[in-house]
Amino acid sequence: MQVSMDLVVYGVIFVAVLLLVEGIYLTVFGKSISLNSRVNRRLEMLEKGGNREQVLEQLRKEMTQHMKNQKIPLYSLLATKAQKANIAFTPTQLIMMMGVLAIAAYTGLTLGTSADTPIRIACAVAMGVGGVFVWVSKKAKKRMSMIEEQLPDAVELMVRSLRVGHPFSSALAAVAKEVPDPLGSEMGVIADEAAYGRDTGEALKAMAERLDMQDLRFLAVAVTIQQQSGGNLAEVLYGLSQVIRSRFKLFRRVTAITAEAKWSGMFLSVFPLGAIVMINVLQPNYYDDVKETAYFIPACLVVAGFLVANIFVMKTLTNIKV
Repeated sequence: MQVSMDLVVYGVIFVAVLLLVEGIYLTVFGKSISLNSRVNRRLEMLEKGGNREQVLEQLRKEMTQHMKNQKIPLYSLLATKAQKANIAFTPTQLIMMMGVLAIAAYTGLTLGTSADTPIRIACAVAMGVGGVFVWVSKKAKKRMSMIEEQLPDAVELMVRSLRVGHPFSSALAAVAKEVPDPLGSEMGVIADEAAYGRDTGEALKAMAERLDMQDLRFLAVAVTIQQQSGGNLAEVLYGLSQVIRSRFKLFRRVTAITAEAKWSGMFLSVFPLGAIVMINVLQPNYYDDVKETAYFIPACLVVAGFLVANIFVMKTLTNIKV
């Protein structure tokens, strides 16, 4: 039973690490930076007395700082996800956060387990680095999903503004004011950049490349073509909103269809590991008769190889591009 309790302690400490980094993040930057907040962070910063130019500079710094620091060792593996998640922590602060979480995890492992010091150090470092990576990955996935869901409504709001006679800059400003984060602040930055003289199509294209989002590329191309050649931008954007909404519905349908296969793959990957843990807990001497034989280690390696192959095969089968 000791093995089971140690695993529980490790799991609890790792969850505590994730909660700690989220708590520090919200404490430093405020609740409006949370993706669950309905408050537009840009507008909140302006309402607190921030100068429009200063707010724009701060938001642009947060949006571009991670891709500019990809050469930092270890951090380069995290830069793309941190960019999409728009993490306000600087790269240096994220690396420092890994160290803080590793120290917190080591303290928890020291108090909660009787493992040797080298094992505690290795696990603490893995939890510190892995905790930040999991947290950033989760943020990036959630933020990109929310932007994809908000984009059709935002484009339709632009269409309504254009149809009543407003210029495109006013349509962007309306989106920045009415749409919650994360897309609200993104469009607000573009509206501010346009007000200070940057080409709108260029700003939209930079945003699309930074987020690596195809629908935003379509929007940037439509705006750029209209600026150069003229035409009814409202009708073009209306057609684009319908295409984006149809693609989003198709993506949701594909997700629903492949959900069973994804859970099956997850179960097939986790069940053998769970079975090994349960066997060792219920009958610790179960493998005593065979673990000293010459075939035991090769057999374990073969099984591990099949488990890893199963993960990649199931992920490939269910990864349908829309």
